[in-house]
Amino acid sequence: MKFMKSLAAATLAGALGAGAAMAEEVKIGIAAEPYPPFASLDASGEWGGWEVEIINAVCEAAELDCVITPVAWDGIIPSLTGQQIDAIMASMSITDERMKTIDFSDPYYNTPAVIVADRSMDIAPSAASLDGKILGVQAATTHQAYATAHFADAAAEIRVYQTQDEANQDLVSGRIDAIQADSIAMGEFVNSDAGACCEIKGAVPNDESILGKGVGAGLRKGDDDLREKINAGIAKIIENGTHDEITARYFDTSILAE
Repeated sequence: MKFMKSLAAATLAGALGAGAAMAEEVKIGIAAEPYPPFASLDASGEWGGWEVEIINAVCEAAELDCVITPVAWDGIIPSLTGQQIDAIMASMSITDERMKTIDFSDPYYNTPAVIVADRSMDIAPSAASLDGKILGVQAATTHQAYATAHFADAAAEIRVYQTQDEANQDLVSGRIDAIQADSIAMGEFVNSDAGACCEIKGAVPNDESILGKGVGAGLRKGDDDLREKINAGIAKIIENGTHDEITARYFDTSILAE
């Protein structure tokens, strides 16, 4: 009997030890809607892009077994707090408003918000210039919050879209006059055949209270262990040059948060 108990204990200890040696599986939530050049599906149905490569590099550096998990953007924070995913890495800006609900890792990139319009239109990134215009923004983004705070009194309408692609399509078709969005995503758009009609008119004046302090990984409140691991992974890929190496494949300049 004692032998059997000892054997069972040894077997259990071995199983626990084997489990502890395995990398921790973490479900990383990204927006299900394509957001090139940060994340989009290729012809084979695989996710790729700058942010997907950064996710993979951070997870490898942090020794985490990460699973890319697409979630509709407008439900991505509830999916995190409801434990369907373990972290968000989907170009989510670190803002005071979001930090009331979730925590964030250190930032891993930071880019300005810009106004985009048809090349023929004389529009600047200011309330006065947008007077009477229809401005498009993506729902549940810092751009929607910023436009509402800074442009609502001047613009004829702040039109809200579920995806950035829908806003881009309406701009090209002339159903709206301008859009506010991330500079890198818009640079990709205006340099494409689809967005050849349009150009970036300039960056909006920074309002850190709304636009945030850069982009970080969103985490559940109190999940300090995972936050520390992701922070360590971010620090490692910045220090060893992996961040710069990935960035150079997509952009001409660094987009590291300062």
